[in-house]
Amino acid sequence: MIDNPEQAERLLTRLQAALPVPARMTPELAATLRTPETATEIPAACSIITLHYAGDEGGIVCGLDVATATGNVVYTSITHLRFDPRLPLAREIAVYQKHRAKRLRRQPPGPG
Repeated sequence: MIDNPEQAERLLTRLQAALPVPARMTPELAATLRTPETATEIPAACSIITLHYAGDEGGIVCGLDVATATGNVVYTSITHLRFDPRLPLAREIAVYQKHRAKRLRRQPPGPG
């Protein structure tokens, strides 16, 4: 099991009550969203506007207020976002992110 179900549910509930939540994309996420066909820069600053729990395998998934050049809505794992440490939920989010990343690293490699 990757997530602590109670911890994930508690954080999800608190985040939903606080929407929209300001965040910053990691450089890796912003690079993934950029396309060679467009010169549109993806802003690092964004807001979480929707939240879902994708089960133990997917964790907390955030819908962002950023649209790609094709108009697609952006959804990402909360682990690909960074938060202002002054945000009331920042510590709780960081604990979840750290725990999830650590557990994912411990997972045995998949087939293939």
